Amino acid sequence: MSPMSREPLLLLLPAVAGLVFAFVLPVAQVLALAFLEPGGGIGPANFAKLFADAYYPLVAERTIRLGVIITLVTAVLGVPLAYLMHRAGGLARTLLTILIVLPLMTSVVIRTFGWLVILGRGGLLARVLEPLGLAGRNFSLMHTEAGIVLAMSQVLLPFMTLTVLASITRIDPRLEEAARVSGAGFAATLRHVVLPLAKHGIVSGSLLVFALAVSSFVTPMLVGGVRLPVLAGAIYQQVTGTLDWSFAATQATLLLLLALVVILPYARLGRARGAA
Repeated sequence: MSPMSREPLLLLLPAVAGLVFAFVLPVAQVLALAFLEPGGGIGPANFAKLFADAYYPLVAERTIRLGVIITLVTAVLGVPLAYLMHRAGGLARTLLTILIVLPLMTSVVIRTFGWLVILGRGGLLARVLEPLGLAGRNFSLMHTEAGIVLAMSQVLLPFMTLTVLASITRIDPRLEEAARVSGAGFAATLRHVVLPLAKHGIVSGSLLVFALAVSSFVTPMLVGGVRLPVLAGAIYQQVTGTLDWSFAATQATLLLLLALVVILPYARLGRARGAA
């Protein structure tokens, strides 16, 4: 191999080494720990324990379901918001960008405690809905899946919006003008021009939001409480409470597999439609 042909490999070596030490080795260690049995042997005992009763499968099902719902909510809100930011003028776009980015500069714990005040009994939401006859005296969304979806959607909305915005800004504005000149209305232009061209950003934003949603534990634990556990929270309890690291690694492996089952086909479908 000539020195010229080795140069790209040498330039990639630091990045590859960083990825191996930061991602590959920790994941491999978790996978190995998942098969470590209490007696010190190697076997599937932890996985048998995981499916011995219906508790952990139900927790896994709730985790994936909430992740999908949160992704859909952020997509429904984030895509129009990204388009609005793209079409807004200089000052309006700057203000919208600040409003979107500002929550990212606040601790997720502080934001979640804010939602506890809003969603709790006698909170802001109850005070707004009660005079309208839409809520009873003891109305509360605490310890409900709806409350988790609301809080998590607000936390993850910037990731969807900014990802889609980056995709929309690359669309040539002349394409929209051509569609409008050809007789297409605003809705038809969005459907047949903007959304297909922004598809990669929507797919990327959805994958990012879903991955963050299923792996979050602070907001689901505080809003959902012990009545609505998710896998990330169960893993945290195993590590900090019972100190059963092997079983926690088994749950982490299950979470990784479930996330890949959803993410990989969705990403492949997005690439296939983009190539069509």
